[in-house]
Amino acid sequence: MRPTFINVGERTNVTGSAKFRKLVVEGDYSAALDVARQQVEAGAQIIDINMDEGLLDGAVAMRTFLNLIAAEPDIARVPVMIDSSKWEVIEAGLKCVQGKPIVNSISMKEGEAKFREQAVACLRYGAAVVVMAFDEVGQADTAARKIEICTRAYNILVNEVGFPPEDIIFDPNIFAVATGIEEHDNYAVDFIEAVKVIKAALPYARISGGVSNVSFSFRGNEPVRRAIHSVFLYHAINAGMDMGIVNAGDLPVYDDIDAELREAVEDVILNRPQRTNVSNTERLVDMAPRYKGEKGQARVVDLKWRDQPVGKRIEHALVNGITEFIEADTEEARLGVERPLHVIEGPLMDGMNVVGDLFGSGKMFLPQVVKSARVMKQAVAWLEPYMEAEKAGKPREQAGRILMATVKGDVHDIGKNIVGVVLQCNNYEVIDLGVMVPADRILDAAVEHKVDIIGLSGLITPSLDEMVFVGAEMERRGFDIPLLIGGATTSRTHTAVKIEPAYRRGSTTYVVDASRAVSVVSGLLSKTERAKNEAATRDEYIRIREQYARGQEVKARATLAQARENRFRIDPTQPMPGKPSFIGVKAFDAWDLKDLADHIDWTPFFASWELIGRYPLILEDEIVGEAARDLFEDAKLMLKRVIDEKWFTAKGVVGFWPARADGDDVIVFADENRDAEIARFHTLRQQIKKSNGKPNLALSDFIAEEGDDYIGAFAVTAGHGELEVAKRFKDAGDDYSAILATALADRLAEAFAERLHKEVRTQLWGYAADEATDIDDLITEQYQGIRPAPGYPAQPDHTEKATLFRLLQAEANAGMALTESFAMTPPASVSGLYFGHPGSHYFGVGKIDLDQVEDYARRKGWDVTTCERWLAPILNYDPYAAKRETAA
Repeated sequence: MRPTFINVGERTNVTGSAKFRKLVVEGDYSAALDVARQQVEAGAQIIDINMDEGLLDGAVAMRTFLNLIAAEPDIARVPVMIDSSKWEVIEAGLKCVQGKPIVNSISMKEGEAKFREQAVACLRYGAAVVVMAFDEVGQADTAARKIEICTRAYNILVNEVGFPPEDIIFDPNIFAVATGIEEHDNYAVDFIEAVKVIKAALPYARISGGVSNVSFSFRGNEPVRRAIHSVFLYHAINAGMDMGIVNAGDLPVYDDIDAELREAVEDVILNRPQRTNVSNTERLVDMAPRYKGEKGQARVVDLKWRDQPVGKRIEHALVNGITEFIEADTEEARLGVERPLHVIEGPLMDGMNVVGDLFGSGKMFLPQVVKSARVMKQAVAWLEPYMEAEKAGKPREQAGRILMATVKGDVHDIGKNIVGVVLQCNNYEVIDLGVMVPADRILDAAVEHKVDIIGLSGLITPSLDEMVFVGAEMERRGFDIPLLIGGATTSRTHTAVKIEPAYRRGSTTYVVDASRAVSVVSGLLSKTERAKNEAATRDEYIRIREQYARGQEVKARATLAQARENRFRIDPTQPMPGKPSFIGVKAFDAWDLKDLADHIDWTPFFASWELIGRYPLILEDEIVGEAARDLFEDAKLMLKRVIDEKWFTAKGVVGFWPARADGDDVIVFADENRDAEIARFHTLRQQIKKSNGKPNLALSDFIAEEGDDYIGAFAVTAGHGELEVAKRFKDAGDDYSAILATALADRLAEAFAERLHKEVRTQLWGYAADEATDIDDLITEQYQGIRPAPGYPAQPDHTEKATLFRLLQAEANAGMALTESFAMTPPASVSGLYFGHPGSHYFGVGKIDLDQVEDYARRKGWDVTTCERWLAPILNYDPYAAKRETAA
């Protein structure tokens, strides 16, 4: 039986997820961890982590994130795919990742010697490798090339390097289909056919790929993209594809896709003969708006638009890709102007600008833009004889000469090709140097052809560095022509911050997408508008650089001494929580699961499945309500089985001890005499400058410095049996039920923590014996006291769990343990401290400065480097800056 397909979660990739990129760039690693957690909970069996962003130190970001993941058991239980185009980033990840990682990727693009060197290093680190179908010639696009490169790489790895064949994962390159360019129509078929041969000819090797690439043409229309992914995977998996980078939990079932849409998508994927008088791509493009889920409906073909003025008719034809009337309309427009060129500069250019606006807002797709360019080209062809006659038989002058190239190290050129088509249709001569073009070749060709503009394209992050180098070389060699920057990884910010400062003799302009290229180029080559356009861009980039610099500045914080002086002080008029019913620990061997089920907070359950909304309102949500209701029904049915058949066992332990604050520490005593210190909890203090009399908080503030006070602690799990149940479902090929069972175990563990806290407040500690709370009050924390957990905002240091677990004897009393990175096992576990004072409340420590790091390291008995490692997400400074400066 063929193994189950492995989902590789794609959302922890800064190049593929705008949300994740924003969180990492801003240093919000806590929220970034939630993205990883959601991927795992949604069914990802591997998480792909990529930090290739032009404004990031990729190695530092990779190391930081992997270290944080190691302390999160619900994430760390799945393997990690270290994804980067930079070997130094990959190696930084390999040095700190737990377990057996996967390297994504190595290839022969720099030759066999480099390939062997990197393969040996991966073997030494014990990593599996993704091998791209990429050699010295370029990236494989046909089935024959994919098979040739993978076979060659396999022989080197297995027969020369000694690499285990089962640790080899080939990526034969998934490219976009339905782009409107005929040469791309067979890309999916080429991949599928290559998979069949590779699986048969190269024993034990696996096949992977970036699934989202195949649907790139339809970005902005997620329902159609999901359908394309599902249909593609259906055929690729049957051919032997083992795994893929895809948004787990976001794929429709093949049989559930609307039949008409599925047929149209399948015709495109399999490149079948067209069924009608339009191509498979055009048919899918025309059908796509019906599935977008917006107010707009599918385009109704009628001729009412023919009643509009000629300029509006030309615009309509361009937007909708209609060639039927364009020659007649172009002729009518020509008869109404002084020169035929005015038709191009007037209604045709106006129409293309509308196309650009629609494309930029996600209301048009790449193939539609190419269809628009086809209309434009036909109109220009109609005008060309008149323009030649106007010039007395002289060849028509081009509007400008543009050199375009995908920079060195990058082979992605779909966007560049589309830009070239659009520009050529607008009377520009395009010299396309292709892909993997080094800077000297670009600049030599620019001189040779006397070009007016150079355009650089790139998709992978290293291309950003190469673009900076090209710009610097243009500056060194005395160029002053405009430089255009475009491609998926590029951005206005990166262009302004990194590229423009390297090339000051000429102008540098970021082009947001293909359809904007015409208006940008025409503005830069216009004798009357060029200076104004370039000045406006320079002014804009100055503002962007200033804004970026402000964001990178270390924000002023209070000193540690100032923060301590402004600490929270317990109000002596408020009653102390009193003495608990016992001193020491108490274990609970098997808490009633039915009781815990009654205390479940369902809102996070839906969020773990990427259904956002508050329960129970989410069940009636206009967009996700139906999916939420179906999921909820499945969850309730499984929960009943969990309880009736006792799938899980809920164990826990709680403890109370006399305590006293000592600065930012909490001393724990063995008994009421308070003379035998048995433990010390270290807390962290807010250093943000406060106003309006607000204090700088630390958890130690909620414990009295003198007199009788107490602290509690707990550790609970509903995870005994969870892994076995999930494995049973997975072994049966039922990943959905495995995920559902795990999600329910997590919810039961959180419910256990909430239920035990109530028991503490009303009985075991008893400081709120008369409390009257319902489930909604518990969820919204409408009660006295808090239960903060190490690793969370009020105490971001996970290592404090070691003290907590030792005090509770958690392994003996609840069957719970900590990994070397302080992750809790079983995975469905919760632990924390109890503070009972009425003034205690939750808060976030936020960013801290070096003075507190040094003080905390001293209190913990650490060196500063160790402290920085564990507190990396909250540091208000870059601990690696000095090292990088020294290295440089």
